[in-house]
Amino acid sequence: MLAYITFKNSLPCCRPSERIYLFKNKKDKPMAQKGFLIDMDGVIYKGSEPIPGAVEFINSLRERGYPFLFLTNNSQRTPRDVCYKLRKLGFNVTDEDIFTCAMATARYLASRKTHGTAYVIGEGGLLTELHNVGYSIVDDHPDYVIIGEGRTIMLESVDKAINMIMNGSKLIATNLDPNCPVGNGKTRAGCGAFVAMLEFATGKQAFSVGKPSPVMMRMARKALQLSTDETIMIGDTMTTDILGAGSMGFTTVLTLSGVTKEADLDHFGYTPDFIIKSVKDLLDINLFERVLEKEHERVLNVA
Repeated sequence: MLAYITFKNSLPCCRPSERIYLFKNKKDKPMAQKGFLIDMDGVIYKGSEPIPGAVEFINSLRERGYPFLFLTNNSQRTPRDVCYKLRKLGFNVTDEDIFTCAMATARYLASRKTHGTAYVIGEGGLLTELHNVGYSIVDDHPDYVIIGEGRTIMLESVDKAINMIMNGSKLIATNLDPNCPVGNGKTRAGCGAFVAMLEFATGKQAFSVGKPSPVMMRMARKALQLSTDETIMIGDTMTTDILGAGSMGFTTVLTLSGVTKEADLDHFGYTPDFIIKSVKDLLDINLFERVLEKEHERVLNVA
């Protein structure tokens, strides 16, 4: 029988000092705590609707004390903005449960150069995170040219960025996603499309911080204070979620509710540890425990 040990006055976001450990019985030595890194679009919601079973799964993680962090390659919105959307959909989450590529980018740059300067093609989420780490946004001779998502990117801004890069500013991408969904089956050009244009125009290569970069994956794992073998990634995209997490040695769970379909798997030389229809499948306690223990003689496919 599984028993869960909880702590009095525990906060919604499980802190390291309040970790909840899983026991086979109350006398057993505690097993390693497991935690989850979870993609959002295509995993827990599509457009403005939650994926069936996702609210119940995420809220069950919270109730049972499993730490988790949502990872997104969308740099447009702040964690507060993202949290507001998720709470409207019924998810029991806080701002601290969100980790964006804008956050990863800002923290990475702050670790390389304190109080630096940046020229930004992007929106509020990215600008906010750069300000949070002490960066100044400038229009000439920046240390870095940083590219994020933008719904109204102007050619004038691109031309300005090209000249800055040619004059020595470093090109940084929040992610290299070629496109991104906007709902109703439509897509728009992603950050990677604009980065490719700048690379081609300048002959300089961008450094990308978002998924599948180990920079973002490592930051997210450390934010939950988990070890590599305690970390489980749930995502819907082979080229970002599964590639990045698998390269780090995390347990990987591919959900077929988003970008990657079962027929696509033959195109990749790597495989996820588990394949599920959607996170609703993880409400099955037997499957959930297999994922926790990474018990897979073969890739589990319940689709």
